[in-house]
Amino acid sequence: MWSRPLFVPILLLSLSTCAQQTTPSAPPQPPSQQKEAAASSPQSKRQQKGTGDTEIEKQEKTGTSNDRLFYALPNFLTVETPNVPPLTVGQKFEVVARGSFDYIQIPWYGLLAGVSQAENSEPGYGQGAVGYGKRFGAYAADGTIENFFTGAILPSIFHQDPRYFQSGQGGFWHRTRYSISRMFVTRTDSGGHQFNYSEIFGSGISAGISTYSYHPKGDRTLSNTASVWGTQLGYDSITIFVKEFWPDIRRKLSKRK
Repeated sequence: MWSRPLFVPILLLSLSTCAQQTTPSAPPQPPSQQKEAAASSPQSKRQQKGTGDTEIEKQEKTGTSNDRLFYALPNFLTVETPNVPPLTVGQKFEVVARGSFDYIQIPWYGLLAGVSQAENSEPGYGQGAVGYGKRFGAYAADGTIENFFTGAILPSIFHQDPRYFQSGQGGFWHRTRYSISRMFVTRTDSGGHQFNYSEIFGSGISAGISTYSYHPKGDRTLSNTASVWGTQLGYDSITIFVKEFWPDIRRKLSKRK
């Protein structure tokens, strides 16, 4: 049985958003002062640099984002506004491919393979360079197959929207419940809501394909497939939890800079 390591620092960074503070509104200003303040405001400067509100405007135009979790991992299917156009079938495949074959995936899968080799998970792969290479290829294939099934193939078949729509409203626990619920409820292409067939079935299909094709023969069992399926769902739950709070962390870090 194989599993993906869950990194505690990611959770700690996400949990730090519990201490979010709201900025008190300033008293109204005369029109002349409002114009001067708008020209020199941080929001205006962020727009000139192509960040801040202009990122949301880009999302409303393109339907996707250029964001990266912790400035590294592709987060192109997370949007911070519901006012986005529906994705076509071609766009679903394009954005999933952009994230799946992103340059950062090479060191990411390399890290996962190194942890797996250190733990000697799936001993059928062996040790040494050959074992590491097999683990690296398996992680790359696992991630790519699941991304396409949950983000492009099944969403196209069921007409579901593969994007994660950040809530950004309410307290920490309210937003946590919302993010976890997106594992089971998703948005349709027409803007309605539906059971998340793409995530649940897509993870199961990808777990079955990987288990019975290129993983060691000793692991090709139904129980192991179910275990991998559960591991993928658990990993995806943590991922969308981080996606919910990452924009808040990113904005705080941008303000500090």
